[in-house]
Amino acid sequence: MTEAELDEIMTLRWPVIVRRVLASENDAWLKGFVLSIARNGKRRSWHPSTKQEQIMRRLIAEQHSPTAITDVFEVIER
Repeated sequence: MTEAELDEIMTLRWPVIVRRVLASENDAWLKGFVLSIARNGKRRSWHPSTKQEQIMRRLIAEQHSPTAITDVFEVIER
């Protein structure tokens, strides 16, 4: 993961992931993980481990899936 990509994820995408995970009924481990990444991401020299990066990418991909959008938004009129 490049510096620019990590910066984009932590600035633009990760806050959305944190809010979504904390608002849902996900397990405690996932909540702890997203908060830990958010906390560590503030450190200038921090980079995710390979496993952390894989989980982060999976969460970002899930956020942009069609089912994730319908979970966040409710259709009020057709």
